Amino acid sequence: MDQHRRHPSFPIEDRLDLAAEGAVARPVAGPSARETSATSRQGQGLRVLVVDDEEAQRNILAEILEDEGYQVETASGLAEALKRLDADGVDLVLSDLKMPGGSGIDLLDAVKERDADVEVILMTAFSSVETAVEAMRKGAYHYLPKPFEKRDLLRCVAQLRDGIRLRRENLRLQGLLAERFRFENMLGVSPGMQDVFRTVEMVRSNSATVLIRGESGTGKELVARAIHTSGSRRDRPFVAINCAAIPEMLIESELFGHEKGAFTGAHSAKVGRFEEVEDGTLFLDEIGSMKYDLQAKLLRVIQEREFQRIGGSRMIRFRARIVAATSQDLEYLMSEKRFREDLYFRLNVVPVELPPLREREGDLPLLAHHFLERFARELGKSTKAFDPRVLDLLEEYDWPGNIRELENVIQRMVVLADPSVDTIEPEMLPAPIRRQARARQESAAAGAGAQETQPRGRSAVSSPSGREAGDIDSETSAVHPERPAAHPGDGGAPPSAAFVLPPEGLRLSDLEANLIRQALERAEGRLEPASRLLGITYKTLQYRVKKYGLQAYQKQESAISKETSSHS
Repeated sequence: MDQHRRHPSFPIEDRLDLAAEGAVARPVAGPSARETSATSRQGQGLRVLVVDDEEAQRNILAEILEDEGYQVETASGLAEALKRLDADGVDLVLSDLKMPGGSGIDLLDAVKERDADVEVILMTAFSSVETAVEAMRKGAYHYLPKPFEKRDLLRCVAQLRDGIRLRRENLRLQGLLAERFRFENMLGVSPGMQDVFRTVEMVRSNSATVLIRGESGTGKELVARAIHTSGSRRDRPFVAINCAAIPEMLIESELFGHEKGAFTGAHSAKVGRFEEVEDGTLFLDEIGSMKYDLQAKLLRVIQEREFQRIGGSRMIRFRARIVAATSQDLEYLMSEKRFREDLYFRLNVVPVELPPLREREGDLPLLAHHFLERFARELGKSTKAFDPRVLDLLEEYDWPGNIRELENVIQRMVVLADPSVDTIEPEMLPAPIRRQARARQESAAAGAGAQETQPRGRSAVSSPSGREAGDIDSETSAVHPERPAAHPGDGGAPPSAAFVLPPEGLRLSDLEANLIRQALERAEGRLEPASRLLGITYKTLQYRVKKYGLQAYQKQESAISKETSSHS
């Protein structure tokens, strides 16, 4: 019998003692029942195959692992181990290196050929650097030279167990994310969203930089994830960072990482997001909020595809795809020298414009039913339908918070719904939606009353040709004195009462642009008071000013910011 069979392979202090000669096992004192119950289930779910030609060694190893909660099978050599592998799936093979009928290296090759996910730990009393290197090169998880302590074995197996659990959880989450975020699951039948889908379809499998633009709450990160999870990088990391949410003094370290001692408080090296993402997708949300000097470093990374940690000298290759997003007007920021023009053109290779919810015709019922079904299922509620009046009111609402606000509203109604209620009723809607509906009803009623008193054949609004007296002049945008518009506080009817649709019709967009221009002039270019004059939200007015190209009538952003901050 050779040396590694004659002598004990490892010392066992508190479980079993293996005789030096004869390989006879005898029990010794073990842990208390309390200690056993505390640890006996730690390894639940990990299936281990112990392979050793010495029966005493197999039994000792099996008992140690079983006491930790692992599911253990044993085999005496290569042939029996392969039969076990084919019959019963295992997560770990713990094998001696030298055995008759085939070595541990032979077993390692056979295991990896059958299933590369099965891990192998090799044990041997004949350890050498060459053997260890060969084992690791062939895919062994670890290489344990004999003799070894029991705690070393358990520590190694526990680390492997945790790694397998993490890998399984990642696969499960990737499956959920692929189901939730895959391109085919993005909801929308409106023309604007169909354009978005076509763009995602074209860019998802290449590496072009994408810039997603849209108001807050429109789903910019959802689109970024759809590009990632439906493309060729789906199995690689998706790393998102909100440039507006990280303090200015920390964002450079967050992006690029730092070396130990790079600055006060840098007690250890840190891997940044650009390094963490590997060759996956890096999502830079609210890119317009990035400070100006950091934009130059980002530009260099995009151009040169390499970067350095703060305080480091080594160049690190950047292999990921960049998808950026913003809700800000980058063109305006460039004119104010707050966003680099060269960075804008590097990011804006493939632009994606996300329309606000109020412009997604036909999408709201689809989204509302999707959220209703999802929250009813998650909360165990029987609510499964909307009263038709609810959908009408939802579609009439402006949705300044876009899809995020809609999701919040549906969730709130499902949470507060009585368990026995299966239909969402109008009275369950939040107060802002009901208030806006009442205001529109009152405005419509006032307009109808004004139409009855309007002289026949006269119109307060111009036709597209502008021939009517009392119209909105296409040049001055002023209401003619023949029929002046009432103003808030005049004691007259609401402004809508002054307008009557002319017989030949008009372009609603022209009327809306004219009214917005008037409101901005009256409010001296300030958006907040102008939005109150028009009865719409600040964000809605901001969007429509841009839509109709009325920025020249808007006060400069810096002045607006000062006014807003003084009210906050």
